[in-house]
Amino acid sequence: MQIVLQLFLLVLGFIMLIKGADWFVEGASKVADRFGIPQLVIGLTIVAMGTSLPEAAVSISAAFKGSADITIGNVLGSNIMNVLVILGLTAVIRAIPVQRSTVCYEIPFTILVTGLLAVQGLCDNSVSRAEGVVLWGGMVIYLLYLLWSAKHGGDTEETAKAGKDESVWKMLLMIAAGAVLIVWGSDVTVDAATALAKIFGMSERLIGLTIVAFGTSLPELVTSVTAALKGKADIAVGNIVGSNIFNILFVVGTTALITPVAYSSGFFADSLAAVGAMLLLLVFVLPKRRLGRAAGAVMLLCYGGYFVYLIQ
Repeated sequence: MQIVLQLFLLVLGFIMLIKGADWFVEGASKVADRFGIPQLVIGLTIVAMGTSLPEAAVSISAAFKGSADITIGNVLGSNIMNVLVILGLTAVIRAIPVQRSTVCYEIPFTILVTGLLAVQGLCDNSVSRAEGVVLWGGMVIYLLYLLWSAKHGGDTEETAKAGKDESVWKMLLMIAAGAVLIVWGSDVTVDAATALAKIFGMSERLIGLTIVAFGTSLPELVTSVTAALKGKADIAVGNIVGSNIFNILFVVGTTALITPVAYSSGFFADSLAAVGAMLLLLVFVLPKRRLGRAAGAVMLLCYGGYFVYLIQ
């Protein structure tokens, strides 16, 4: 009976996270449209940050409750799943063209910050407050780069018209309601995931890397697949790459500023997997700046291999 209750609460938490992220992203995207922000920049910022809110809320909540392995496991697990599963599945559905800036700047930057997190964690098996400041420094650099990208964007006129007829108050209400659902849902999710880990004798690392990572990655999955089907591939790829950057710099950085985050030695292999996933993406998109169906299938198979490694 306890297992059924915790599974119900876990699913309920995921639903709250997904719906909250959906409302937040829709409201924030329409507000951004009003100011004529390019679609690629919306994907890298508003949509990426919005779909990263579940990871942020879950990680911060877990850190406060002393479930530190869920914090790092959630971030690394989500980043691996974002690339290998979500981009892989999206590419299988429809081949995705990739912007030059994503290939030249954003993907390499994601590899760099993922490596930085591994180095920070391995030094003393934790991410300290000082290291959280370093991550937030990287966040500021990334935001400045995005401001530069916005000024050099080419589709401002089109996006400026997109949210013209929408009520500003309606947009703000959606953002507020979405944020409330995300925070509430994260609390329910962490409690249920921790309880299930204890019931089944699973480690918090495994729970964070798999169940919690999948649940908090659902907004990215829905957003990316929907964007690809609608022919807005810039948002699909930008969302994933931007989300991975935010997960490390914003989620881990903010959590570390609140309380030092434990990084067990087992996470080094997962950090390598996260770097490997981004390198694989870079290799596939470098030749033609395009992620094809065959590449997407290979990425899904790679995640299958990683999952087998996890459950052994």
